[in-house]
Amino acid sequence: MKAILAPIALALLLTACAREGDITRGGIYVTRTGCPQVGIPAATGDVTLFDPATSRAASAIDVVATITNVRSTCTEDATHVVSTASFDVVATRREAGPARQVMLPFFAVAVQAGTNVTAKRVGAVALNFEAGSLRASTNSQSTVRVLRSAVALPEDVRRELTRERRPGDADAAIDPLSDPKIRAAVARATYEHLVGFQLTEEQLRYNATR
Repeated sequence: MKAILAPIALALLLTACAREGDITRGGIYVTRTGCPQVGIPAATGDVTLFDPATSRAASAIDVVATITNVRSTCTEDATHVVSTASFDVVATRREAGPARQVMLPFFAVAVQAGTNVTAKRVGAVALNFEAGSLRASTNSQSTVRVLRSAVALPEDVRRELTRERRPGDADAAIDPLSDPKIRAAVARATYEHLVGFQLTEEQLRYNATR
């Protein structure tokens, strides 16, 4: 999946001796990058196929598959941030019968501010059960291409977030993110790269209620 998206664009100014998590005279230094957080949305990391398809009895479970071992890599240049999510799919079947291939659809989405889906693509993985085997596995990946210049934080927001606060200042203990304007600007610049199985409504309901 290649989509031109907006990155997280918060760059904190670090002093030469400050390190991640250091508590200094100006507070705690934290660095955010333009790389989206990668994960699996709730109830979409597993899929269960039934035979017969209309049954939900345990004895009718045909194939169970799970997305696992999600890994992310992120590269940056002057123009783009490229997030790649790699993952494994492992599956078991009810009977160790003849060789069989099972195709399972999956989605990859970019989500802005936790709720706004800005890009989505549906793909598929092929699970090949060897004859006499109960297990199969495969791997896949998706890529989101981010335009760095699309959502740089406004200068006033960046200045407020990076402003040094000294003990005794009236707002020294006030979190700048408590300001709705600051919080909204940071949210707009925050993206997630999510992958999961493309489930039917019935499959999603089964995952949520089992």
